[in-house]
Amino acid sequence: MHDKQDESVQSWIEEFLTARATRKPSPHTLAAYRRDLRSVADLAGETLTPPLPLDELSIDALSPRLMRAAFAKFAAPRAPASVHRAWSTWNNFFAFLVAEGVVPGNPMPAVGRPRAPLPQPKPLRGEQTPEELLAAVAAEAGRQRDPWPQRDLAVLALALCAGLRLSELLALRVASVTGRDGERRVEVAGKGGRPRTVPIEDAVDRVLADYVESRRRRFGARTVRPDSALLVDRRGEPLRRGGLQYLVESCYRRAGITDRVPRGARLHALRHTFATRLAEDGAGAAEIMRLLGHASLTASQTYIEVTAGQQRAAVRSNRTNRALAGLLGESVGAVSAAVGGGG
Repeated sequence: MHDKQDESVQSWIEEFLTARATRKPSPHTLAAYRRDLRSVADLAGETLTPPLPLDELSIDALSPRLMRAAFAKFAAPRAPASVHRAWSTWNNFFAFLVAEGVVPGNPMPAVGRPRAPLPQPKPLRGEQTPEELLAAVAAEAGRQRDPWPQRDLAVLALALCAGLRLSELLALRVASVTGRDGERRVEVAGKGGRPRTVPIEDAVDRVLADYVESRRRRFGARTVRPDSALLVDRRGEPLRRGGLQYLVESCYRRAGITDRVPRGARLHALRHTFATRLAEDGAGAAEIMRLLGHASLTASQTYIEVTAGQQRAAVRSNRTNRALAGLLGESVGAVSAAVGGGG
């Protein structure tokens, strides 16, 4: 419980982050909150006469005038998107303080903020790049020390054909893949605590089944319980953030497409490819919004519900699903024979 005698900004930042942690944000998001709060607070303390360190800066000192000065210094070397994100974090922080009865009002409306630029999609470059990536990874069997193409193909299929984020892939359980034949789907623990269901086509279902079977051969049936992590490393342990990023980057290198991955996109380029191809193949904004798990497409657009049938039709029309289906007809049997025997 917070000590009401300690009204330092530093103390209340930690209290706010503790409250936010109950919403299950990713570690990356929590780190960004802390960085934005501390960076601006440090600048606020430096602006005072005499300057005050963060642990001595009082919440009561954070007037509209001081916050404007601090944000002016913060904004000078940074991109508008970074300033907008920090402004939003501080706005949420003050809303929390008002709710806790710590301050009488929120000074952030008096602090200017740049308009948030719309995020630009960063799909893989090249019309056939996704197909080349899938084919290269499915055929890989000799150059790796411990090849596991079934697992690698499953990761790529979930990102390219279901649009899952990195954190969502890591959160998947074996039981997350549900439904009857022809109506298979993935239950996703989405960003911001918003669950969603993404339909998967037969090709993706076959890739996942082939991967689970290869995992059973490697580590035994007891390692494939419904509550087990779906994606594991070569020791059978749940994949972690760094391991998953390395796996995807390794797939890019093995396929020879590193020059076609937008800078900074990494695994997210696969999700953006999924969304871009949905749009190109005729899916509407409502289907794309629902499938990607976005609360809205723009700050002012309301959330639009669509039916499961519309979602499945949008996924079925995705060219990557069709390409994967064709690839499986040619190569999965060969891959299984090459790798499955090694256990």
